[in-house]
Amino acid sequence: MSQINRQIQLVSRPQGEATTDNFKLVEVPVPSQAELADGQVVVRHHFLSLDPYMRGRMNDSRSYAEPQPLNSVMIGGTVGEVVASKHPKFAVGDQVLGMGGWQEYSVVDANVRGAIHKVDTTHIPLSAYLGSVGMPGVTGWYGLVKIINPKEGETVVVSAASGAVGSVVGQLAKARGCRVVGVAGGADKCRYVVEELGFDACVDYKQHNDPKSFYAALKEATPKGIDGYFENVGGMILDAVMLRMNAFGRIAVCGMIAGYDGQSLPLANPAMILVSRLKIEGFIVSEHPEVWPDATKELGGMVASGKMKLRESVADGIASAPEAFLGLLKGKNFGKQLVKLS
Repeated sequence: MSQINRQIQLVSRPQGEATTDNFKLVEVPVPSQAELADGQVVVRHHFLSLDPYMRGRMNDSRSYAEPQPLNSVMIGGTVGEVVASKHPKFAVGDQVLGMGGWQEYSVVDANVRGAIHKVDTTHIPLSAYLGSVGMPGVTGWYGLVKIINPKEGETVVVSAASGAVGSVVGQLAKARGCRVVGVAGGADKCRYVVEELGFDACVDYKQHNDPKSFYAALKEATPKGIDGYFENVGGMILDAVMLRMNAFGRIAVCGMIAGYDGQSLPLANPAMILVSRLKIEGFIVSEHPEVWPDATKELGGMVASGKMKLRESVADGIASAPEAFLGLLKGKNFGKQLVKLS
């Protein structure tokens, strides 16, 4: 009897806020070794990564990437183990990173360059290749190093500071001698950001949930203004930050999660772009493959040595992926959101 692969497909486009009705659990057979074509491998996924960018892919609208096709497996990064192979460079038992999607197994054409990569788990946990040493970590590294490019003594602010990307940005900025201020939702997350990750301060946007209160708290946390800002959310937080930016400040725009369900995100203070001569640059890390070797070398070294702390929220089983993803969009996760699949 053949093995069964359970997968989550996108079956409808969200109308406003995404719901579990947009997804469907489907079962399909896993190909046997004999059924594989030359160059193919079968990977048994151990972890699936859930990330905010997936919400944008669910829409059929203009974006930096093609929409997720309906009635197909949701896109997503995975790590796992090769369980069948007809490729000379991949053997059964190899641990690999790829874009296997929301499913328990994937069949990969390993002849396609970059389709899967072997990973070394001697000093780095397998799951970290979906977080601090993977796409989220490299995203944080690029935005900080290549756009913000902070100098020692400058103040860097990071939104979604306890998440997979924000936590990396803050720790990298601290390693470069910056004053680092996080923005996070809830006392527990702010406490973690300061006490565990080593940020200098954290502003709780749930406690300070109106523009006036939030600005006052941000001002107190940034007495010398802000030189660099890593943007993940938009809305009220971006408006307040722009009023605190120093001349020639730099803003790396990674995400706008406050508008992922179609909300309008007008800027309250656009004149500050000119007044403070700000550099604002959006980026997509997949368009910068040249930085991955340098980024993963620094990130991997910090994780292996214990200099970079990481935290994970782990949902259990593929069926839990939709609820966990919707929770991620509402900030219910604490750290990198994963789904354990084996």
